[in-house]
Amino acid sequence: MNNSPLSRPRRNRKTESIRRMMQETQFQASNLVLPLFVQEGENKSTPIDSLPGHFRLSIDLIVKEAQAAFELGIKALCLFPVINPSLKNSNATESTNDKGLLPQTIRAIKSAVPEITIITDVAMDPYSSDGHDGVVKNGKIINDATLPILAQMALTQAKAGADIVAPSDMMDGRVAAIRKILDESNFQEVSILSYAAKYASSLYGPFRDALDSSPKDGDKKTYQMDPSNIREAKREIELDIAEGADILMVKPALHYLDVISTIKSNYPLPIAAYHVSGEYAMIKAASEKGWINGEDVLYETLVSIKRAGADIIFTYGALEIAERLKSLK
Repeated sequence: MNNSPLSRPRRNRKTESIRRMMQETQFQASNLVLPLFVQEGENKSTPIDSLPGHFRLSIDLIVKEAQAAFELGIKALCLFPVINPSLKNSNATESTNDKGLLPQTIRAIKSAVPEITIITDVAMDPYSSDGHDGVVKNGKIINDATLPILAQMALTQAKAGADIVAPSDMMDGRVAAIRKILDESNFQEVSILSYAAKYASSLYGPFRDALDSSPKDGDKKTYQMDPSNIREAKREIELDIAEGADILMVKPALHYLDVISTIKSNYPLPIAAYHVSGEYAMIKAASEKGWINGEDVLYETLVSIKRAGADIIFTYGALEIAERLKSLK
């Protein structure tokens, strides 16, 4: 009697070409967003010790990085400015300077690579002497006093040429405030990518090192979400959709795949996920120790984020993964 199984799943794994053909989750370089840190100066590159392989770059070098990314098929960048401490104050006034570091960078990139999509961060912390995402008074973050500052910041970025503004502050009502000022100023086509479910994570350390933007006092738990909560994420999502968001962000990504999946299953807007600095740095640190194959783990990580439902992935590994994807063609 022949007891061999009729169904043999391994038949669909027997060669590389068959495995590629059967892949249920695929992503391309165009699904990736490359975060970049811009600093003052010329031909200036400063290593970020806690984010291996990444640098604070002057505008001329950022332009070169943008060109290299675009040639690899990466269609979008997200820019974060390193602001001179002398320009920081409690109301983040430098964030609305149309001749400031970030607007200069946007214009330079758009001049060199006009087809690339530029996403800009809308938050006070890089510009704030307090290091918080909102106005601080008597140790408290004042929500409604922050909204006009965020709105003017977004407008300044749009005027410089940003395609998508991305409020990452988690203030209540900020999407509506930004949408209103953009529409009234004839920037109806500028999209809003809302950090709709941004958690008070312990994984942001290398990013804050890069920008020197850690809170001077306290933490961000009164405005960023409790990592324990998922129903609250749905509430935040629904509010941002009602206020005019075009794209929804979950941050961090890898530790919140269930949140990504839930949002993808319940809401119609595109989902972005941020593979944050701590998640990336852990892979790099283990790879440097020789404990893992860093490139393979990074690729597997991003596939898992895509499989969970992310349409767009922000990752510090965008360039190396784009190189890998190019080699697979």
